[in-house]
Amino acid sequence: MDMFYVYLVSLFFVAVSFSIHMLFFMSKPHVEGKLPPGRKGWPVVGEGIEFLATGWKGHPEKFIFDRMEKFSNQVFRTSLMLEDAAVFCGSAGNKFLFSNENKLVHAWWPASVDKIFPSSNQTSKIEAIKMRKMLPNFFKPEALQRYVPLIDKVTQKHFETFWEGKDQIVTYECTKNFTFWLACKIFVSIDDPDRVKYLCGPFESIGKGILSIPIDLPGTSFRKGINSANFIRKELIAIIQQRKTDLESGKASPTQDILSHMLLYKDEDGKSMEEYDIADKILGLLIGGHDTASSACAFVVKYLAELPEIYEGVYKEQTEIAKLKKPGELLNWEDLSKMKYSWNVACEVLRLAPPLQGAFREAITDFMYNGYVIPKGWKLYWSANSTHKNAEFFPEPQTFDPSRFDGKGPAPYTFVPFGGGPRMCPGKEYARIEILMFMHHLVRKFKWEKVIPDEKIVVNPMPNPASGLPIRLYPHHVSSK
Repeated sequence: MDMFYVYLVSLFFVAVSFSIHMLFFMSKPHVEGKLPPGRKGWPVVGEGIEFLATGWKGHPEKFIFDRMEKFSNQVFRTSLMLEDAAVFCGSAGNKFLFSNENKLVHAWWPASVDKIFPSSNQTSKIEAIKMRKMLPNFFKPEALQRYVPLIDKVTQKHFETFWEGKDQIVTYECTKNFTFWLACKIFVSIDDPDRVKYLCGPFESIGKGILSIPIDLPGTSFRKGINSANFIRKELIAIIQQRKTDLESGKASPTQDILSHMLLYKDEDGKSMEEYDIADKILGLLIGGHDTASSACAFVVKYLAELPEIYEGVYKEQTEIAKLKKPGELLNWEDLSKMKYSWNVACEVLRLAPPLQGAFREAITDFMYNGYVIPKGWKLYWSANSTHKNAEFFPEPQTFDPSRFDGKGPAPYTFVPFGGGPRMCPGKEYARIEILMFMHHLVRKFKWEKVIPDEKIVVNPMPNPASGLPIRLYPHHVSSK
């Protein structure tokens, strides 16, 4: 249905807007120098449909590598999300964009983001800085240490509720529930499984809506994303209002989670945040706090099912850690630091199936790159797959090899599942904890096999198995600790 609307609107506009599009293009300020090689694709929609479609077909890297081969393996021109764009490739492209943040480029999101998060312009540099200042030092390792036992409790509870006693489960549904439950607990202190499940459903539509063609018609991913965001926002405002009451009466702690911190936060002018704005920011944190990790956890299950020798390595390491724990004793920070092989496995999963496929920047001035001029206002995209699946940086890139991360690991700017530079994902360490905690209890409790041997992978916008990765479970019949 979404593709039908996109093509219908695209074909309609091709005839009536071509001259307008060309007139607009011709009226742009002239920039001295040679533009990157490439093509803009269809009038108005550019190459956006093909860019998204390669992901829907399970090969998001194809759009990038086809053009790297045809035009340039450094930078090429295109048109994405209704904007003139250049795609920066390889480690040199990543390094350039990451190191020139707020100098030559700044963050940019498609217009769809402002529709889904209407209370503030999320692409604003001021908003980004304010958001990072507002958050406590919550995501730093030293701050997260105290949450490890709590994360262990939630993880155990998740497996007891959704895995144990089942012969077969749909993995991706379970991993989404797991990471969302954890985000709800850590960010807004929601711990009821039914409440978590009720809130979890609409989040997939929000993620798809953010990176869809911003055409607001019934049935499109964009409209579904807007509707789902409005539904979650309404629920969050009710939670915010209740928390205000609880803080005033002493039933809630000012330091118990990020929500309390936001409610008590005042800017330089002594102003508190509006409820609607808090809801938007919590909404963004919940998306970031669970969407990427749920995909990573699902692919951990996929690769461990396919690679028995890798499973055995993880199982051996986690069993040795469990042997040192007393009955009922929760995992701690030191236990996580011993999971070196498991984290190498997780990193190789993130290399082959990066949840963050890439991200946009915007040129804030004209500049030269690799002999080409990049005009002010152009949208710039970096792609994880331009290095992750590139034999120049990872020999035999389709081979699963955790040893790539031994020692110093990959070369700088080649392994970028969390981005890089000043805008590197602040939740990187939080994601490491939840993925390792998931792996610990997963392999300690079960072996498993895939129900669909050759299940297709789709990317929309996160990589996920087309049928959710159904698996048959074979319990170990031993206590997890």
